[in-house]
Amino acid sequence: MEKLDLKQSRKPLFTAPAGRFVTIDAPPVSYLMVDGHGDPNTAPAYRFAVESLYATAYTIKFACKADGRDFVVPPLEGLWSAADPESFSARRKDQWDWTMMIMLPDEVTEDVFQAARTRAREKLGALPDGLRLERLEEGLCLQTLHVGAYDDEGPLLARLHGDVMPSGGYAFAGRHHEVYLSDPRKTAPEKLKTVIRQPVRRA
Repeated sequence: MEKLDLKQSRKPLFTAPAGRFVTIDAPPVSYLMVDGHGDPNTAPAYRFAVESLYATAYTIKFACKADGRDFVVPPLEGLWSAADPESFSARRKDQWDWTMMIMLPDEVTEDVFQAARTRAREKLGALPDGLRLERLEEGLCLQTLHVGAYDDEGPLLARLHGDVMPSGGYAFAGRHHEVYLSDPRKTAPEKLKTVIRQPVRRA
């Protein structure tokens, strides 16, 4: 059985040049999503959200595999925002709002999701109330690859907000988006690869 690999079929969403921002047109995509707030390193809700996403995503994967439509579970992604955008470059993590996500094939229906959520809840004992299947359409975006520790993103984001966007005539049109290509449990901080995406519009 051939597996669908979304990192290959939607390659522009998972690749970017390191340190240089390029424009992409991000199409509508289906995601499992969970919302939360606070420092991802210390907030219990964050760990619970990620655990619940993976449990549900793999339950969906196995259901699809049994139906002859297997797929590779893609990397974790996150949407980030804050009342003060400078809290990102300053790394004031306690002020961050986040939506953690895992991309799914378009063929995954609400019925498949609901059945998987029920099974995942039985396995974990509970799931976040806001766990959902949702389509995200970002459209025009600026995107780059950050290689290094998550806490070293600050200067790159400061350049995006203070130079790249103003000089290109762009304004914010959505939440800061990160795609975590590396497993932080198995990768040295200085080698972590993260796609950074910012939806924009012409100012």
